[in-house]
Amino acid sequence: MLLYSAPILTFKRVIKEASVGEFSCIPYILTLFSCLTYSWYGFPIVSSGWKNLTVFLISSIGVIFEISFIGIYLWFAPREKKKLVILIVSLFLAIFGMTILISCFIIHTHHIRKVFVGSIGVLSAMLMYSSPLVAVKQVVRTRSVEFMPFYLSLFSFLTSLIWMVYGLLGRDPYITASFSWLSTVFTAEARKDQRCKTIWEMIWKWQPVVKTRQNISLDMEQLNCPKTSSREATKSEHPIISHKLLS
Repeated sequence: MLLYSAPILTFKRVIKEASVGEFSCIPYILTLFSCLTYSWYGFPIVSSGWKNLTVFLISSIGVIFEISFIGIYLWFAPREKKKLVILIVSLFLAIFGMTILISCFIIHTHHIRKVFVGSIGVLSAMLMYSSPLVAVKQVVRTRSVEFMPFYLSLFSFLTSLIWMVYGLLGRDPYITASFSWLSTVFTAEARKDQRCKTIWEMIWKWQPVVKTRQNISLDMEQLNCPKTSSREATKSEHPIISHKLLS
């Protein structure tokens, strides 16, 4: 619930400014596809009975949230972005429709249906958790994490941990794999320590430090005096001894 409701703050800003700006709709489309797939995975036609009722309920709520976000995005997006979003949504809805048709009319056993839909679910979850990479271009270009919402990354990290434990306890490899350490590591590395620090900010902060240190070392080398002989050094450091030597 927290993961699916995290973009509310982002879309409050979109509604307030009446513009989507540089925000991308792809993460929400991929999340919608993942929720649709796992809601079907938890349905009794695929899973034997209501063994995965929790997965079905949470994913169904996620579908409602994502449809709302995509609808708001389409309302405020310019015409070119609207066409692209509609095209991508149609593509993933077609894939989901084919998944339902194959699992209902071609596959006739619960075990094979679970393997088939679960495999697609793992793929959809991987796409969902890797979707913030879409914002990497803006992050690198602007050197700002404005387009990688903090709460989305935080709740992705927490959700992946919880679902991983749920899958391990229920011995369901298709839930464990989809919310495994891969997504946990990715979302954990996306944000570190504070909301204003990310890997990308740390990289941009680290590079000038390295260059500064290199410049300082070069300047120190240039300022170093030429090497002198031990006799001259003795003369300069000990004037009394040097006077005796000259005499």
